[in-house]
Amino acid sequence: MKKRALSMAGLLVTFLLLPMASATEIIPVTEPNHEIHDALRALRDRLLDATNKKDIDGILAEMHPNVVVTWQNAEVSHGKQAVRAYLERMLKGPNPIVKSYGATVNVDDLTTLYGPNTGVAYGSSVETFDLASGQKFTMHGRWSATMVNENGRWLLASVHASSNLFDNPLLNAAKKSLVIGIVVSAVLALLIGWFIGRRTA
Repeated sequence: MKKRALSMAGLLVTFLLLPMASATEIIPVTEPNHEIHDALRALRDRLLDATNKKDIDGILAEMHPNVVVTWQNAEVSHGKQAVRAYLERMLKGPNPIVKSYGATVNVDDLTTLYGPNTGVAYGSSVETFDLASGQKFTMHGRWSATMVNENGRWLLASVHASSNLFDNPLLNAAKKSLVIGIVVSAVLALLIGWFIGRRTA
C-alpha cells in the first residue's frame, strides 16, 4: 500500500506541471501558428498558478470534461470528478500524502499540432518530493499530453506519465530493504546455529 501511495505521489507533480510543455523559452512572433502556441502557453500559466495555490477548482477549470489521466501505477482517472478525487487524496484531507514538492519539466519539441484544434506535447521531468511520511526522494519521469480547442478555448484532454521501471526511487528502496532483510536473516541464522551448537556440544 505504501509503494502504491508513493508511486501515485510520484505522478502528482508531473501531471500538474506538464502544461509547461507548450514552451520552455521565448519564441519569436514569426514562428508558425504562434497564436496557437501563445494560447497553449497561457493554458500552462493558468495551470501553474492554480497548482502553486493548490487550487483544485482552478486546475479542473483548465481540463476537458472527458479528460483522461493515466498515472504511473496504472490507475486511470476519467473525467473531472475522478481527477478531483485523486488530487484531494494527494493534497487534502486529514492525511495528505504529499507534504511539499518541486519540479522542472522539459519539452522535447514544440507542441505538435494536428489541425487548429488538437496539439500533442511530450518531454521529461525531474521531481523532488517531501512526503508526509518523512521520506524525501527525486524522481525522473517522462510524460505526454494532448490539448484540444473547444469553442475557442484550449483545454487539457489527456495526460500519460511514466518513470523508469528498472531505475527509480521506489525500486531502489525495495532493493535496499531486500538486502537488509537478507543480511539480518543471515545473521540471525548464524546466531541460532551457534546457540544450538553450544547447547548440543
